[in-house]
This record gives sequence, C-alpha cells and structure tokens, in this order.
Amino acid sequence: MTPGSSAAGSGVVVPRNFRLLEELERGEKGIGDGTVSYGMDDADDIYMRSWTGTIIGPHNTVHEGRIYQLKLFCDKDYPEKPPSVRFHSRINLTCVNHETGAVDPKKFNALANWQREYTMEYILTQLKKEMASPQNRKLVQPPEGTFF
Repeated sequence: MTPGSSAAGSGVVVPRNFRLLEELERGEKGIGDGTVSYGMDDADDIYMRSWTGTIIGPHNTVHEGRIYQLKLFCDKDYPEKPPSVRFHSRINLTCVNHETGAVDPKKFNALANWQREYTMEYILTQLKKEMASPQNRKLVQPPEGTFF
C-alpha cells in the first residue's frame, strides 16, 4: 500500500485501539440529532474498556423527554465480540433485565447478530429504536431518576 492510499476494501483489520479512538472522536463530536451520545467513562483507562452512553427517549413514546444513562464495556475481544451493555437508569424494555439493567444479547438483535462493523453508536441508536417499537413504546416505566 502506498502512502495516502486507502485500506478500505483491502481486508485490512483496524486494530482495536485505533477503532476505539475513532469511536471516541465520533462520540465527542456529537451524533446525528443529539439524542444519543457516548464517551469514555474513565479518561485514564488506557485499554479503553469502560464507556458511558446517553439516550434521550424518542418522541411519542412513554420515554419521551427522559434521559437514560448506560454503561458499555468493551473487553479485549471488541470489536470482534460485542460490548456488554447495561442501563444505569431504570427502564422497562423487553430486552433489558429488570433486576440488573443488563441488555440481554439474546433479546436484542444488534448484540445477537453482532458484526465487527457495528459500533457503540449503532448499539445506542438501535436501543432508541427499540424504545419506540410497538412492544415497548407504551410500557409502564419506573419513576424517572431511579437507577439499577
């Protein structure tokens, strides 16, 4: 490969830390309409494992206007394997464990069918879509401001 040429399409695998640095940069710039954001949980974590995410609930749902905080943990196998995702804010969703706040990979398509190209941003936007889905949009929610 010559300097300045692209690795895209050449089958080159981006190392984990470079990938996470790209995600951090994108998360810090703000995403789309601003209803989803994420960043490092601990700036001193040289392995970039612990992340925090925020989702503002979608319009025309019981989640509207609520701010949900999440924790994402990217183990050494990320992005080959998905991060673990857990809501810190209490929420009633069909894919979330009601005791722990953990997103169940078997019940959440983005984790169940994980692909290396998926990102933390993708997970958060898919969770927001899940909030607006017919089975979740009207579920009774715990009091706002309560946590797991």
